[in-house]
Amino acid sequence: MTDTEVTDNGVTARYQETDEERIITFERDGKTAAIAQNIEGYAMLKVRPTAQGDELERYYGFDMALDHVGELLGVSKFDIPVPEPARDLGM
Repeated sequence: MTDTEVTDNGVTARYQETDEERIITFERDGKTAAIAQNIEGYAMLKVRPTAQGDELERYYGFDMALDHVGELLGVSKFDIPVPEPARDLGM
């Protein structure tokens, strides 16, 4: 498993790889959101309230998934930090 964490603009992003998925979990002021993609990197991105939570929506593009995360956290998608290993998520 790979773990990377970055904090900026009051948002903490944690990237991890499991046997099945690549996951970024975001936290801001007690609110959480997550973006997950299968480990092969070809499936749609799943936005969840937490890393293991139920899927809220699926997106092809990372930009659209970040927009949804921003809505859940109450910040602009431009203020959400993205750990380096996760920058290639999406189709």
